[in-house]
Amino acid sequence: MKELTAEQGLVTRWTSLQGRMRDAAELLELAAEENNTDIVAEVAVETAALEKELDDLEFNLLFSGPYDRNSAAFSIHAGAGGTEAQDWAMMLLRMYLRWAEKRGFRTEILEETEGEEAGIKSVTVAVTGDLAYGLLKAERGVHRLVRLSPFDSNNRRHTSFALVEVMPELEDEGDIEINPDDVRVDIYHASGHGGQNVQKVATAVRLTHVPTGIVVTCQNERSQLQNKENAWKVLRGRLAEKKIEEQEAERARIKGKHVEAGWGNAIRSYVLHPYQMVKDNRSEYETARTDLVLDGDIDPLIEAYLKSDAVGG
Repeated sequence: MKELTAEQGLVTRWTSLQGRMRDAAELLELAAEENNTDIVAEVAVETAALEKELDDLEFNLLFSGPYDRNSAAFSIHAGAGGTEAQDWAMMLLRMYLRWAEKRGFRTEILEETEGEEAGIKSVTVAVTGDLAYGLLKAERGVHRLVRLSPFDSNNRRHTSFALVEVMPELEDEGDIEINPDDVRVDIYHASGHGGQNVQKVATAVRLTHVPTGIVVTCQNERSQLQNKENAWKVLRGRLAEKKIEEQEAERARIKGKHVEAGWGNAIRSYVLHPYQMVKDNRSEYETARTDLVLDGDIDPLIEAYLKSDAVGG
């Protein structure tokens, strides 16, 4: 019913747009007959609104995947480089939380492992809202940062990497069937900042999917039951994402497209020194407003990638 309602709403928007375009054309004809500049000005305003509505509807057509309208979860993993990479992972976390806030999405940190000195080693965040997965899937891959290191006493330039994974939240558990015998469940004590405030009751949950080697941990809820529920939800999402990636790789192989997954293939570069530039290496979109991007203004980057991927796919 939710999917049907969304489709009906989309049809209504297209029908309404068609009617408004017809009305605008008739008004323009009337203005020409009467030489009425006021009506021409009115049509000009309506035309701009129609163009904006058309752009929104065309953008909506990009979300045709089976899980695109679902909520999602994303994970960030700091790459090699110790404190420098862990600080970069924290910067990315802030960027995505700010982006989600601006879009009206609800976020919840499910698991977080802090760095020894600063930043985070890894984090998993649930994002609730329409199209959360469809938008966030543009962010999966390796993100590269170039800057003068605040942790280097010699103020040298450093390059850091972080990996972003994105999983859809599955509303129907039947979408991905998991054999319980394939999953090892470990219960352990959750810890707070710097290993402090260790809980007396073991509430943290770690799931290991033996056939794939996928590991999911959740520890931010006080209830072991809630952590286990969240962990299973994330595991189903990761298995769904793995299935999607395998399908995309197979399509690319059939089409003869070279696919290489790894740390040497960053999807996006964020350069803060010697110049300011964020460039998406897939769509070629770039902007010098690194401050806005790192403050969550990533919609232009997401849109550019989704459009280029639709054309290339």
